Amino acid sequence: MPENWSSSRLDLHLDLDTEGGRRARLETALREAIRAGRLTAGTPLPSTRGLAQEMGLSRGTVTAAYDQLAEQGYLLTRPGAATRVADVPPQLPPETAPDTGTRPPAHDLRPGRPDVSAFPTRAWLAATRRVLDRARPEVFGPGDPQGRIELRAALADHLGRTRGVLTTPDRIVITSGYYQTVQLLCRVLTAGGREVAALEDPGHDFYRDTVRRAGLTTYPLPVDAHGADAEFLTARTDAVFLTPSHHYPTGVPLHPGRRQAVCAWARSTGGLIVEDDYDGEFRYDRRPVGALQSLAPDHVAYCGTASKTLGPALRLAWAVLPPDLVAPVVRAKETDDLYTETLGQLVLAEFIATHAYDRHVRAARLRYRRRRELLIARLSAVPGLTAHGVPAGLHTLVTLPPEGPVEAGFLSACADRGVALRGLTELHHSLDGDRPEGLLIGFAAPSERAYPAALDALFAVLEESVTCGKPSG
Repeated sequence: MPENWSSSRLDLHLDLDTEGGRRARLETALREAIRAGRLTAGTPLPSTRGLAQEMGLSRGTVTAAYDQLAEQGYLLTRPGAATRVADVPPQLPPETAPDTGTRPPAHDLRPGRPDVSAFPTRAWLAATRRVLDRARPEVFGPGDPQGRIELRAALADHLGRTRGVLTTPDRIVITSGYYQTVQLLCRVLTAGGREVAALEDPGHDFYRDTVRRAGLTTYPLPVDAHGADAEFLTARTDAVFLTPSHHYPTGVPLHPGRRQAVCAWARSTGGLIVEDDYDGEFRYDRRPVGALQSLAPDHVAYCGTASKTLGPALRLAWAVLPPDLVAPVVRAKETDDLYTETLGQLVLAEFIATHAYDRHVRAARLRYRRRRELLIARLSAVPGLTAHGVPAGLHTLVTLPPEGPVEAGFLSACADRGVALRGLTELHHSLDGDRPEGLLIGFAAPSERAYPAALDALFAVLEESVTCGKPSG
């Protein structure tokens, strides 16, 4: 039975010119594919017989073309082995040249970023192998918009044990990140006629913009040394977005009295509390504060993610919802992207069930605690700098001396030396009025080896700026 294209060992797409001889056209197509970088160094080509059958050419024509390109240095041929593409630098046209613009900073001290160099590769690979070894065929088919039951069951156990969350698997929805969780919740709120949301001030500007784009009117909920002030919640407020375990950016936990107050508000008005368990796993001086959800499980949408503990590239997050929100959120999820990638869910479920996740978080907690202590020690040696917040999370808020450098000038000076961090002023709800200045210094993103050099670069700017009164902006 003659071979056809579907039985060829290697697929190769070539556009043959309509002019010239067959061999010349084949040579030109292969040469241009190599020059353009579509065929990279080491790529094996189909056999002369296979390519001849696929392109409708004689085997002699293909052989001659291969020999000619080998003589010109484009191909490597060896008896008994496949013909491969030689190492020829691609000749890219100007409009497709590599982007040489923004590059990663030399020293990444931005808040909320974990040390991805410490990702538990071996343990994750072992969990992946176990999942694949016992995977049933349906695992590779369409997924469940609510998320795999294996992961929801593992999370129900884990969150109850480590964060005090009261839930069952049927109340958990798996999403592709906290950003998507916020989008889904806001869509459900607006569809139900909800209009007004309160957000912490200062607070995460990215998610504040997300809530606004969803159609909700937002207003600031002031944050002080005790966390968000629940007295500013009213009967007109439909939802409040909180980071009660470790407020972003000030680093304070929500005071027990205010926890009770915000839950009382939700019960009396029917309002929804959206709890972002930001950095909830990372408390360094004592056991982490339990989730707010345990105080009012029928009024709190508890949101967690693997982004800070494992890495944002996994795109795995979860929402523990009040019973009446599960079905509408699942429907919104189905409309949004149908379902979150399945294999990653199963691997994370295995990772949690075997307690590899616990071991990884404990190791990260020790590592980040040492880094924070080193940062605090160096800050204490620079007069006028004040660190805020409890020992927790992945960043520390630092305020500058009243007569010292201004935030904008300092951030610019840091950027000039390859140090990336964030300022406090842009995280305030309003651009008007008094906006205290400060620096959000992350201590988790650099690798263990890179962290000391990152601190050296940061403090070279800090010490110069505070001592000399520069930069002034």
